[in-house]
Amino acid sequence: MPEALDPAKTVNPAKTVNPEKAPNPEVQIVVAHSERATLRVGEVFLKVDADPAHAAVEVQAMALAPVPTPEVLWCEPPVLALAALPGEPLGRLGGRSTGSPAAWAAAGEAMRTLHEAPLPPWPGPNPDALAADLDAECARLIADGVLPADLVTRNRQVAEAALRPWKPAFIHGDLQIAHVFVEHDRVTGVIDWSEAARGDALYDIATFTLGHEDRLAELLAGYGTDVDLDVVRGWWSVRCLLAVRWLAEHGFDPAAPGCEVDVLRARM
Repeated sequence: MPEALDPAKTVNPAKTVNPEKAPNPEVQIVVAHSERATLRVGEVFLKVDADPAHAAVEVQAMALAPVPTPEVLWCEPPVLALAALPGEPLGRLGGRSTGSPAAWAAAGEAMRTLHEAPLPPWPGPNPDALAADLDAECARLIADGVLPADLVTRNRQVAEAALRPWKPAFIHGDLQIAHVFVEHDRVTGVIDWSEAARGDALYDIATFTLGHEDRLAELLAGYGTDVDLDVVRGWWSVRCLLAVRWLAEHGFDPAAPGCEVDVLRARM
């Protein structure tokens, strides 16, 4: 929790500095929708989440993860305060990644370190339950005309490769390239751990390279082990099919260039 203000240390209004010389930091909206919002104020990120369980998972996952993570400043549900990380995100979905091959390899090395760590104590997704959810969502996408039937059907076929029993690993669960910060070709931190759990390591690889298939080889060079590319492609389809409706309903555009709809079309 933030420290309480000490009246003896409060600023005398008559002695306040010129705001032009010491401007207050702006409040920047990083992301905002009906379920959660993230704000940046100077060097502090404030995450507001309607579900307090998300913050609990995030704090515990960061404490367990053997990779750099933001410093937790305080947590008072529904708000989690985190220190800003040095460096910049490796990229974003729908945009060009400016990271060098060495930065992508460093991200792959960090990912492998996470996946080889002891499992978190809470469970993760179940392949059978996930397949049932995917089938229900595919039926809705077709029935409501959200996506063409042939596009949905083809990607459901591709998705089947991912929906198999897997050896559980410590996964981030939402490892988008925007969640990995790098500086001088090294990973300075990984953010947004609320989906961390036991799961399929290849799901993290697929999430990280979603829309950036051309950088997959660079990531795997750092990851350092053979990967079943059909499974990675399957996870691309799973993630996009399950995300399209949610994104559209929460003010995002899955049909923007390089985003989810383009990833689905690439499997045709």
